[in-house]
Amino acid sequence: MRLATTSILTEVSVSYIQREIRTAGLKVSAGFPSPAGDDLEDPVDLIAWMIRHENATFWYRVSGNSLCRAGILDGDYVAIDRAGKVLPGRTVLALDGGDMLLKVLDRRDGRMWLEARSDEHYPPLPVTEATEIWGVVAGIARRYPVD
Repeated sequence: MRLATTSILTEVSVSYIQREIRTAGLKVSAGFPSPAGDDLEDPVDLIAWMIRHENATFWYRVSGNSLCRAGILDGDYVAIDRAGKVLPGRTVLALDGGDMLLKVLDRRDGRMWLEARSDEHYPPLPVTEATEIWGVVAGIARRYPVD
C-alpha cells in the first residue's frame, strides 16, 4: 500500500544488528551513576527490550509536532506494533481519509476519537467505520546533539 503524500509519517527500512549495552545498576533521578564496575547490570539490547512482537513491528519516522505533549517530536522514530492491543489512551497509527496519522486514541461520550497532544489546535477526529487502526506505538527513538 502506498502512503498518501500528506502523510506525517515515513516508513523506514531497518536492518537490525543486535547490540548490547551495559547499563548502570543505579536508578538515576537527576544525577550521574558511578562508573564503578560493580554497579553495572547485565547487558541489554535496547531494541529487543522495546519490541515485543518483532515480526509485527514496523518503524516510521515522525514529521510534525502534533504529539509533542505526549513526548513524540518531529524527527523521532516510532516502533509501531501491529499485534499490540488497541486501547483508549494509547498512541496509534491510523489510516483516516487517506492520511497516515499518529494520534492518541480516546473514548468520550461513547465514541472513539483520534486526538493530538499539542499546544497548537488540531481538532479531534472521530473514528469511523472507514478508519483503520494499523497498530500502537511500542517505543520511540530519539537522538540528541551532543557536540
